Amino acid sequence: MPAQSTTPPKIAISACLMGAEVRYNGGHKTSRLCSHILSDYFDFVPVCPEVAIGLGIPREPIRLVGNPEHPQAVGTVNPENNVTRPLAEYARKMALELGDICGYIFMQKSPSCGLERVKVYHANGAPVDGGSRGIYARTFCALHPDLPVEEEGRLNDPVLRENFLTRVFAYSAWQQLLQTGLTRRGLTDFHSRYKYLLMAHNPVQYKTLGNLLGNMGRTAPEVIGPRYFSELMAALKKCATRRTHTNVLQHLSGYLKQAISTEDKQEVQHVISQYRHGIVPLVVPLTLLKHYFRQHPDPYIAQQVYLQPHPENLSLRNAI
Repeated sequence: MPAQSTTPPKIAISACLMGAEVRYNGGHKTSRLCSHILSDYFDFVPVCPEVAIGLGIPREPIRLVGNPEHPQAVGTVNPENNVTRPLAEYARKMALELGDICGYIFMQKSPSCGLERVKVYHANGAPVDGGSRGIYARTFCALHPDLPVEEEGRLNDPVLRENFLTRVFAYSAWQQLLQTGLTRRGLTDFHSRYKYLLMAHNPVQYKTLGNLLGNMGRTAPEVIGPRYFSELMAALKKCATRRTHTNVLQHLSGYLKQAISTEDKQEVQHVISQYRHGIVPLVVPLTLLKHYFRQHPDPYIAQQVYLQPHPENLSLRNAI
């Protein structure tokens, strides 16, 4: 199985989610998932932009006002208290400082940190149709367009949680590849390891990315690498489905055709079918396949990230 890095990936996170009492009312929004479970696997970097720009605790709440495309962050009591520019400037500062993170978990609905559907109001206090993105989050994400980002609330969905953390580990693996120096061979090997993970998330993009590298020719890897990585991260953002996972499981089982008995092959097909129909979670057919690949090793399958894209103890595939 592909080895995970010994250094835990760094993830920036809204400080209130780690239990810091930094909210406008002096409270916190501790996420048990982040502070008790994920903290064993990631190095969390807590950030609170509102406190960082000098707003006190407790403080007057802020809200987004105006055009949802370019809202202003102003005080709910004193609208002349406009903190849009300080929040954006702090985001630019942190985008530089947090150059080594592999993901970011934001506080939902926050006028500074929310990623989507943050309420926006007219100057008279009436809500505007549709939502927006928090000022800090908008500026930060624009400067790190490939970075895996997610709102804490959405991580309660097992499919979204598995997807986000898969992307975090892929981002981390790419950073490690960059540190060793980007070569044509390194790029090709990286793509080869991600073949089945890409096929599960986005079969069309898997072929597109393969063609991109296949037509590399004399193009320098430093030129093609960033484009490849951007397209890879965009492809992985699409959640894998039972149908696409089933397709990959069938491909993997094909490598055992000559190695296992007819009865064992029937058992593998039965378990894959059970997964396809929602009777068992993904971990069941994967565990069976891994069992047979331990008995009958295949060097190409052994390097596939799909088999273990995140630490086994996180149990992310037990609920999908």
